[in-house]
Amino acid sequence: MRKQYLEAAKIVAPQGLKGEIRAQYYCDGPDFFTKLERLFIGKEKKETKLLSSRAHGNLVVLKLDAANSREEVTPLIGKLLYIDRNDVTLEEGVYFLQDLIGLKVVDADTGKLYGEVDEIYQNGSADVYSVKTPEGKQLMFPAIPQVLISRDIDGGVITIRPLEGLFDNEEQR
Repeated sequence: MRKQYLEAAKIVAPQGLKGEIRAQYYCDGPDFFTKLERLFIGKEKKETKLLSSRAHGNLVVLKLDAANSREEVTPLIGKLLYIDRNDVTLEEGVYFLQDLIGLKVVDADTGKLYGEVDEIYQNGSADVYSVKTPEGKQLMFPAIPQVLISRDIDGGVITIRPLEGLFDNEEQR
């Protein structure tokens, strides 16, 4: 089931004296926030307007209407910021990583269940999916067209066709 609210960032520190925050983002980059008008703070998902955003090294600096001073930011440190999935339009073939975590991974030819996606690494030209097998082992595969055949988020299944030898070492562990 798709979550309505998706984790977008974690507030890590105040920025300056006027209520800006520094946040570690969980999306493609700090520019993602320029497309948003609102965010939701903490487990309560308290709605707040996003007034401005800018990159700051490997963080993003955000100005929310929920805080106007450094003192008002302090209680927010450590809280997660969420987006409402309806506020973002994804291009064809682009997915929220949170929707992929937990999907079953099956073989396109044999129907064999390899396990469930437990992590996705974004490093380089192709994402790498980590799969935890029912036996507790880890398998990894690249999200390239030759391997990843289909993603059915609503059905809860990713179908793959492993390249020859891809899982040989991992399955022997």
